[in-house]
Amino acid sequence: MNVTATHIPDVLIFEPKVFGDTRGFFMESFNGKQFGAAVGMSVNFVQDNHSRSSRGVLRGLHYQIQQPQGKLVRVVRGAVFDVAVDIRRSSSTFGQWVGVELSEENHRQLWVPPGFAHGFLVLSETADFLYKTTDYYAPAHERSIVWDDLDIGIMWPDIGMPPALSAKDAAGSTMAAAEVFS
Repeated sequence: MNVTATHIPDVLIFEPKVFGDTRGFFMESFNGKQFGAAVGMSVNFVQDNHSRSSRGVLRGLHYQIQQPQGKLVRVVRGAVFDVAVDIRRSSSTFGQWVGVELSEENHRQLWVPPGFAHGFLVLSETADFLYKTTDYYAPAHERSIVWDDLDIGIMWPDIGMPPALSAKDAAGSTMAAAEVFS
């Protein structure tokens, strides 16, 4: 597994070795020992999630203010532009973001540590998005930062249409007003 650092040192891109031939392919999508060594700590994933979304759907920017979740995310069908935003006030990268295209073709995975808001925009006709989390979903503690917050300045890809948002995401907080981590 190749591990690539991003400009935010805690956010990592994982690229598994893919072995393919005329029959298809094989890859090891997760290895706890290698993952722990790459992120510098033991990580216990407790929940796996799967979402399917249509082109133009934008989910996020989500986080849990209590029971914060680390997420290892990947796409098994289609393509998304995936974003992690550092919302740890004490961090030197507070308010900065990383964006990576994840697709069924590139097999990339993104590690989004606890203390980050996370979201993605679907680039393909549909996308199946899988992710492991380090803590359980806690709806009472879920928060959302608006996807187009000017203080963050995420440069989302232009897909020729406005994003489709849930009511919760459309009503997200600005970064300036958001409850963030210390």
